[in-house]
Formats: sequence, structure tokens, C-alpha cells
Amino acid sequence: MITVKCAAAQAKMRAAGRVVEETLQLLERNIRTGVSTKALNDLAEDFIRSKGAIPSFLGYRGFPASLCVSVNEQVVHGIPDRYRLRDGDIVSCDVGAIFQSYHGDAARTFLVGQVAEEAQKLVRVTRECFFKGLKFCRSGYRVSDISLAIQRHAESHGYGVVRALTGHGIGTSLHEDPEVPNFFSPKARMRLQPGMTLAIEPMINMGTWRIRRLDDGWTEVTEDGLPSAHYENTVLITEGEPELLTGAEERP
Repeated sequence: MITVKCAAAQAKMRAAGRVVEETLQLLERNIRTGVSTKALNDLAEDFIRSKGAIPSFLGYRGFPASLCVSVNEQVVHGIPDRYRLRDGDIVSCDVGAIFQSYHGDAARTFLVGQVAEEAQKLVRVTRECFFKGLKFCRSGYRVSDISLAIQRHAESHGYGVVRALTGHGIGTSLHEDPEVPNFFSPKARMRLQPGMTLAIEPMINMGTWRIRRLDDGWTEVTEDGLPSAHYENTVLITEGEPELLTGAEERP
């Protein structure tokens, strides 16, 4: 079911989005060689709660952590543990926060130390994919217009676009309709209208688009073992230019 948010709901989503954005900024300041992914999780959870919010992911469908931390070939849903970041890693952090029953959701892929140029390019292009899609986040366009823009930009660089996972609507539920694929789908024909809120999240692989799930039941990795990057924001559709609820400072 599609939900169109009233002004009061939009205000709560802005507040949730600010918590998510500030959490990602905090993580970026603390990501360095030697830091464990569990330490990042704990840092994020403490900060989210200090803002009067609740981590969206903790316990969601049984997920055991407050932060998704996915390193190198891990695409999404990595479970924080004792792994310590190494020079040359890329690490995707996906943050969700609930404020007064409304969710914010965003992700970034960060560089750890001296990262190979080809991995830096993957991270950069994945971010660009989001903003290519954002151009179509306007009333009257279809969800598929967003999807096609993301796919075209990623594939123009020879990258694989993950098919098994998509972006989504968001509100009082972390995942609402509609699905927002990062590739063209004839099923994604819904027209956008003011008040809709979407979590748009390109998941782009250096090699194949195919992924597989590890035995932990959560972590998705690339089938060929090559790196993957993730970039996500919660977006409000308005009468004019779309509003980034989780990354106002991120615009190019």
C-alpha cells in the first residue's frame, strides 16, 4: 500500500532523517584501520538512542545488530563482529532510525586508508547513480524512470546492478510500497506524487550483478568476490524539487 505523508508526518521523517544523517557523519569520522565493525555498531546505536530515536534494524525480522556493515565483496546486511578494518577496505554502513514511529534510512560506502583507484571509482560511480535517479524523483515521473537512470549510469561503466534487492517506500514501516529497483522493470510503473517518501539505494558491483547469501542468513556477497558499493538516501517527493531527508549536504 502506498502512503502519502501529511505535513506532520513529513516533519517526523525529517527528524528521523537528521538522526540517520548525523549517525553516518559520526561513523565517517571514526572509520579507520583497526576499528572493528562491532565498535562501529555500538557507536551508531549509542548515538541514535542519545537523540531520542530507536535503531530501525535491531531485531527487524531477527537482524541481530543496529547497523549493517558490509566490507568489500559484501553487498548489504553485513552483521557487525570482531573484524577490524584494514587498509584498502571499502565499507558500506547502512543506518536506520525511528523517531516518533517514523523511519529514516540511508547508507554510504566509506574508504579505509589507501584504497585502490578501481575501488574508489566504484564508490564514486555508485554515488553518482543515486543522483542520476534523483533527477526523476518528481511528481508525474514513474518509479521506472528512476530505475532506468541508475541502471544506465552503472552499466555505462561496466558495472553490475544488483537485481535481487531494491529500494523501497518508507514511513511508519521500514519497508513500504513501492519497490524501487535499480534496474528497469516494466512492473515499476507507478507515478510519483507529492508526499511519497522513498528509500533509493543503488547497490552496484564491480563485476557480476549476481549475489548470494552467506550461511549467517543475512550477509549478501557478490558471486564473483569482487567489491560492491552502496549509496542510499530517504527522499521526499514534493511539488517541485525532491527533498533529501538524510543527506541535505550530499548534493553534488
